[in-house]
Amino acid sequence: MSIIITVSNQKGGVGKTTTSAALASGIALTGRKVLGIDLDPQGNLGFCLGGGRENRYTVLDVLKGTVSVEEALIQSDTCDLLFSDITLSSNGLENMPGRRECILRDALAPVIDHYEYIIIDTPPALNLLTVNAYSTSDFLIIPMASDILSLVGLAQLKETIESVRSTFNPDFRVLGILLTRFNRRTLLSRDVLDMANQLAQQIDSKVFETKIRSGVAIAEAPAHGESIFTYNPNSLAVQDYAEFLLEIAPEIQLQTAPAEGDV
Repeated sequence: MSIIITVSNQKGGVGKTTTSAALASGIALTGRKVLGIDLDPQGNLGFCLGGGRENRYTVLDVLKGTVSVEEALIQSDTCDLLFSDITLSSNGLENMPGRRECILRDALAPVIDHYEYIIIDTPPALNLLTVNAYSTSDFLIIPMASDILSLVGLAQLKETIESVRSTFNPDFRVLGILLTRFNRRTLLSRDVLDMANQLAQQIDSKVFETKIRSGVAIAEAPAHGESIFTYNPNSLAVQDYAEFLLEIAPEIQLQTAPAEGDV
């Protein structure tokens, strides 16, 4: 059975897709079989993970039952992928019969045992797509940029998490809040850390010890079709993501994390 991790924050620009791609590629480097699912209409996860556009099907086709999940899968050098595109923004899933909040879970059933890890990138919104990700997942990671605006809306996120737990997925667990674009030398980052710790307590979670610094390699790697870990392992931000994988490894049953030589 797969371990399914969703990366989510209703605020855009906080490092969701970068974190999703780092998880997928970092776990794949340990030799695990990984599936990356892009539920964001911007469709950036596939690009970050080096996938091509040779498959004409997207995750929306799978959710609507137009094609099977096996038909829509794309293989990249990093992992298997379910792409998305702008059509996902007007998906029409709210009109589908049955438990609309569990469409993704049902669609993945044929391949759920084929992967050791499934990483889901979500849109910057608390909509039906996000709820489907939560209903399907074991763990949630919440990236948060080190600015005040990133704190806005977490109260609503808490309500959504509690609703999913009480209705669809009682074992859904918030693994923690991951601070990105973090600079320990600035008062703002330290203030955000204090407030993030308070918010983490409210959702029965924590702020990860690892903080992600800014780094140009994070933005450059997708343009070169590479994982951040192979593109520039000397980047401070890339090293931070490697440390993050080591930090969460025991909790997600990842017995080994990328060795220092791999990153």
